[in-house]
Amino acid sequence: MGGFFGAALKSDCMVDVFFGVDYHSHLGTRRGGLAAFDDKIGLQREIHNIENSPFRTKFENIFNEMWGRSAIGCISDSDPQPLLIRSSLGTYAICIIGRINNSDELIDNYLSYSGGHFDSMTGGRINSTELVAALINQKSNFVEGIKFAQHQIEGSASILILKDDGSIIAARDRLGRIPVLIGKGEDGHCVSFESFAYKKLGYADEKELGPGEIVEITAEGLTQLAEPEKEMKICSFLWSYYGYPTSNYEGINVETMRYRNGEIMARHDMEVKNAEGLDYVGGVPDSGTPHAIGYANESGVPFARPFIKYTPTWPRSFMPTNQKERDKVAKMKQIPVHELIEGKNLLFVDDSIVRGTQLRETVEFLYDNGAKAVHMRSACPPIMYGCKYLNFSSSKSEMELLSRKVIMELEGEEGMNHLDEYSDTHTERGQALRKAIAENFNFASLEFQSLEGLIEAIGMEPCKLCTYCWNGKE
Repeated sequence: MGGFFGAALKSDCMVDVFFGVDYHSHLGTRRGGLAAFDDKIGLQREIHNIENSPFRTKFENIFNEMWGRSAIGCISDSDPQPLLIRSSLGTYAICIIGRINNSDELIDNYLSYSGGHFDSMTGGRINSTELVAALINQKSNFVEGIKFAQHQIEGSASILILKDDGSIIAARDRLGRIPVLIGKGEDGHCVSFESFAYKKLGYADEKELGPGEIVEITAEGLTQLAEPEKEMKICSFLWSYYGYPTSNYEGINVETMRYRNGEIMARHDMEVKNAEGLDYVGGVPDSGTPHAIGYANESGVPFARPFIKYTPTWPRSFMPTNQKERDKVAKMKQIPVHELIEGKNLLFVDDSIVRGTQLRETVEFLYDNGAKAVHMRSACPPIMYGCKYLNFSSSKSEMELLSRKVIMELEGEEGMNHLDEYSDTHTERGQALRKAIAENFNFASLEFQSLEGLIEAIGMEPCKLCTYCWNGKE
């Protein structure tokens, strides 16, 4: 994934951009970067590895090293960025959020006629941001170049460009898979993935870009360079998992959506009389917690936190690249509240079940601490397809996904022809999938939120939501 933030102000903007980018740290763990424009110095750039240290720590001295009245920055889960580019369009800084699935084809096509070259990384791989810049530079202006790049890319790309006059161009992906929002303050304007990032800095909502919309911001104002497209496919996982609770996308708050989602799951369980006699409802922290609060509120079962994550010193559990180390970190962070576990019939809600590796250890941890029974609910449907648009749930093989793996065990290759049935709890295959996973993980019961329930909780027209990872529909 990844996130970005930029600002164009009448005065120095580095404090706002530093904190604005830092507020996107939940979206990536590999690289952090900033680029700034100063009238005397011009464009400057700084990139750091943040795999073992957070953005704030690596950039704590940035106010002594970089300054300017406009700047952009990003948290990247892939390649180092922003990049500084010098081309026929001028010198500019660029960062992107997205995923390019046809990069080899685009690179070969570019090299076949341009006579140019790319800076190659280890293994010959090309920085995706540099590739996007090369596509943009093939046209005579930024607007046509951005449109060209976005239509050539199979995947997605939302783009920030800091020009050598201090203005910032912001472009939302042509299908709007992630949000791009503009804030307005007393001293200028900003652009952000997360809306709370600029509200916390004193900006007010100015505009949420539509799919494919392109704007230019300066301290003085906002100019639309390209109108939005009609079709939208915003990622549903924004609300169910990786979006920050205090943010709004398309006017819909993340936290309140998660409450509604939990309420819908609880109503289903109450209708079918599933998981009765519960002592407590809890969330698999942190993102499962608001779904669990909604479930508890609707069901009347008390909400509790039978275990707490110890976060002051342990890093995020998805930070280490080694899976064994990730599992170890996740386990060490779990501190039990014995009075809420021993002899208790517990129901937990997790935001999703992707591979299930850490979830297995969580359940074992609860039983080891005396739980009588552990019921599990997933706040979204079974994940059947690796994301090919934003790198969420991306896998080397879709057989790494728990649902796919269990279906293969149940029915072999034939099962892959019936993924829609396995997703549906009302079918024989759907029940078989849930029973097999529950037995494998020692769940007292297991249920997934239905796709219809998830869409109801979000509250948008289904045609505007990307649900590819659940139903394979583009």
